[in-house]
Amino acid sequence: MKKINYRKLILALADVFIIVVSGIVLDFAMSLIFPELSEASRGLLYTIIVNLALCMLIMYGAGAYKRLWRYFNEKDYLVCGLAMFAGFALGYLIMSILQIQQSVLFVALYAILATGGVLLFRFIFKRTFLNLIEVGRADNCERTLIVGAGNAGRMILTEIQNASYDENSPARNLIAVGFVDDDETKLNRSINGVPVLGFCREISKICNDKKITNIIVAVPSCEEEEKRKILDYCSETTCKIKIIPYLSELLFDDKHTELISQAKEIKIADLLGRKPIEFDKKEIKELVTGKICMVTGGGGSIGSELVRQIAKYSPKQVIIVDIYENNAYDIQQELVLEYGNKLNLVTLISSIRDYDKMELIFKTYRPQLVFHAAAHKHVPLMETVPEEAVKNNIFGTFNVATLAEKYKADKFVMISTDKAVNPTNVMGATKRACEMIIQHKAQHSTHTEFVTTRFGNVLGSNGSVIPLFRRQIESGSPVTVTHPDIIRYFMTIPEAVSLVLEAGAMAHGGEIFVLDMGAPVKITTLAENLIRMYGKIPYKDVPIVFTGLRPGEKLFEELLMDEEGLKSTANEKIFIGNQININSAELLKKLDELKVVANSNDSEKTVELLADLVPTFNHKTN
Repeated sequence: MKKINYRKLILALADVFIIVVSGIVLDFAMSLIFPELSEASRGLLYTIIVNLALCMLIMYGAGAYKRLWRYFNEKDYLVCGLAMFAGFALGYLIMSILQIQQSVLFVALYAILATGGVLLFRFIFKRTFLNLIEVGRADNCERTLIVGAGNAGRMILTEIQNASYDENSPARNLIAVGFVDDDETKLNRSINGVPVLGFCREISKICNDKKITNIIVAVPSCEEEEKRKILDYCSETTCKIKIIPYLSELLFDDKHTELISQAKEIKIADLLGRKPIEFDKKEIKELVTGKICMVTGGGGSIGSELVRQIAKYSPKQVIIVDIYENNAYDIQQELVLEYGNKLNLVTLISSIRDYDKMELIFKTYRPQLVFHAAAHKHVPLMETVPEEAVKNNIFGTFNVATLAEKYKADKFVMISTDKAVNPTNVMGATKRACEMIIQHKAQHSTHTEFVTTRFGNVLGSNGSVIPLFRRQIESGSPVTVTHPDIIRYFMTIPEAVSLVLEAGAMAHGGEIFVLDMGAPVKITTLAENLIRMYGKIPYKDVPIVFTGLRPGEKLFEELLMDEEGLKSTANEKIFIGNQININSAELLKKLDELKVVANSNDSEKTVELLADLVPTFNHKTN
């Protein structure tokens, strides 16, 4: 037996009451005001019964009882009003056909009075009930500020206001306190009873005054720079922040009917200050498809993403080379699970320092594309053991590059860093030496095209600050930042890897490809927003401690050396640094001397010879 919906039944009974009472009251009033029309009362019973039956029938057919009054919007009120007037018009027609006496004025006023009563009842009851619910929920709900009073913001408000009746709604524990919007015409107006409190630049003050605990940024069509400014304003508060994705990322289907359910926690990547870089997938596909691809350091954060993206373009074979078996195993199993036998995958645990082993790999597999991501990257650790950085970064790179040339690989792409520009630390100096080696190879190679890609810090990579910050927050420890003013250029892992692949496609030999990484980001800001992502308040729930610059660390990084200059490419976000002529004889001689000293594990002498090899190396020990 179907369960009776008592709420809809009560709504229908209320409509019956209003229609009946409206007719009786109107008839009484007209008998006093227009005695000459009192004969209308003789047909009053028939008039009320016919109009009541037709109005209820038409409203039911129009869906007035399918959607509860608490969810009513402008369209629902319009449909309900038209259904009432249609019922009275049809009733008048039927009464005329049956020749039942009726007054046109009475019927018209009856229709207006009854329709107004039905609509007013819905509106007053809805607002009263909503207000009572809001008062009851206020102490337990998050006071929410909506950024953007446009269509998306209005939809968010409707979802919040309707969520009181849906226990499964993601907005059930939210109360909309107000909007902010930079459109002056919306200022001081109200939307469904919720005021527009001010401009975006006033977010911090409004949140403080109104005791806001939650912010929803509902501007899915805004430009990236505008969104960054908004997020900067939001970051000045202690509120939790969620963002409605771009319109192109929103889903509207049976499973995604609400905007709030698609709101995302603020991501560190949202503060890059630029749009994500888009790359030419057609060129990358032409580069990779049908080729034997080797990735050194293939288990690392950059190397593993390289392998993932390469696998999408149907390579002939993918060879993962890594010294750390756990990471290599993880990416191997991930790809096996996703591609099965469709991907020809080889995973080899080997060190790039071992020339003989690397030669065996080249001789056996004959890679056509070599992506060199293997390197020691941690700045402070390499300051402690500079000889290890030299052995791995410089001579590991020399080994792989020499073998790529010997076995006629088509392209060799090395991953460098902005720390190679005017380096102040050992790691940066070794990467600059690697760039010199690649340029040396490019000057003499007759088959292999050697190229370098250079970018800044990669969000979420093993060498970035984000994993450290996460561990500190999750363990309840203070977040450590070296200096309150330290800034860095950032990009995402997919961007970094796409740059590597795009560079490989564009390379003709000897170039250093540099990504336009937009505005630099303060590390302190990253720390503060990461803390907020965990629902905590910076400096209150999680302290931020400034520890001082580490040995070899700069306040800011550069992306190009003074002598390189820039050349534009087909991609407006990628530039090429001019190739610097390398004196090969001098380079090889200094490399030989450095290798002997590094193998003897003489740290001090190693740094001395490294500085001789890289003239721009200005070692800072702080």
